[in-house]
Amino acid sequence: MQFENREDLLQRDILLIATVVVSLLNGMHFSPYFDPVFILLKPFLAGTLLSTPLVLFYVTSIFTSVMTLLIAGIPAALYERFRGLKESNTTSLAIWLACTSLLALPSVISMASR
Repeated sequence: MQFENREDLLQRDILLIATVVVSLLNGMHFSPYFDPVFILLKPFLAGTLLSTPLVLFYVTSIFTSVMTLLIAGIPAALYERFRGLKESNTTSLAIWLACTSLLALPSVISMASR
């Protein structure tokens, strides 16, 4: 591995970890998105092993977190497409983190008000 590339790799790793942490925060039970997603998922999971209350709670949390990552990744993907990049760079990962933070802002406000 080249030493001049290590700093860029470390920055990208930190941005990815921060993006995942913020999306997991958005999937927590105090998120304003949690109850609507819970209500919408319940009929789709009825009759399966995933419909038990505790498992449904966790599935809702994971589903909300993953959807946050997917939706927040759209602007970063558009940036990469318009710039003609073959792989993600620090700027596109920062865009992804910023969009994830914007989506998680209501969750942070809800968490702070408790």
